[in-house]
Amino acid sequence: MNFFTHLGSYLLMLKGMFSKPENWRMYWKEFMHQCVEIGLGALPIVVIISLFLGAVTTVQTAYQLVSPLVPQSTIAQIVRDSMILELSPTVVSVVLAGVVGSKIASELGNMRISEQIDALEIMGINTKSYLLMPKILASLVVVPCLIVISAVLGIWGGRTAGSMAGILPADIFDIGLRQNLNFFNINFALYKAYTFAFIISSVPAYYGYNVKGGALEIGRSSTSAVVVSCILILVADYLLAALLL
Repeated sequence: MNFFTHLGSYLLMLKGMFSKPENWRMYWKEFMHQCVEIGLGALPIVVIISLFLGAVTTVQTAYQLVSPLVPQSTIAQIVRDSMILELSPTVVSVVLAGVVGSKIASELGNMRISEQIDALEIMGINTKSYLLMPKILASLVVVPCLIVISAVLGIWGGRTAGSMAGILPADIFDIGLRQNLNFFNINFALYKAYTFAFIISSVPAYYGYNVKGGALEIGRSSTSAVVVSCILILVADYLLAALLL
C-alpha cells in the first residue's frame, strides 16, 4: 500500500505542475538558472568519468581479444557501441542521480522545512509549477546533452588510450569507428537519455517537495531520492532494451 500511496502522490504532483504560469519571465529565468546549475555543475565529473570509461573499455577489450584472427579495428567498434548503448547513458545517469538528484531533493526539502513553499502558496503561486517544472524541463534539455558529450569523450578517451598504450594506432581505431555503424544505436541512446533525465529530476523533486520534519528528514529524503532514482534508472534501462532492441 505504501508503494501505491507514493505513486499516487507522485502522479498528482506531476498533474499539479501543468497550469498557466503567473509570470512567464520569472519561469524562463528559473529555467535558465536550472540549466546552468545542472549542466555546468555536473560537467566536470561527466568529463572525467567519460574519458576513463573509454580508456578502460579499450584496454580491457584489447586484453580479451587476443586472437590474431580478430582485426584490431574490432576494438574500436566495441568501444563505440559500448559507450553509445550502455556506458554513457546508464553510468552517467546513475552518477547524475547522485549529483543532481541529491541537490534537487535537499534544495526543495530545505524550502519545505523553512516554510518558504508555504509562503509562496499563500501568495497565490503554484509552487509545483514554479519550483518543479523548471527543474524537470532543464534536466530534459541538459542531461541528454551531457550524455552526448560523454559518448564523444568516451570514444576519444578510448582512442587516446589505445594509441598511448600501443594497443592499436589511431588510424586503425578511426577505421573501426566507421565500420558497421548502426544509427539506431544513437537514437536508442537518446531515448534512454530523455527517460533517465525525467527520472533524475522528477523523483528527487517528489521526495524533496514532500519532506516532513526537520533537518534529519532532509538527509533521509535525499538518500531515498538517490536510491530510488538509481533503481528506476536500471529498471528503465532493462525495459527499454527489452522493448526496443
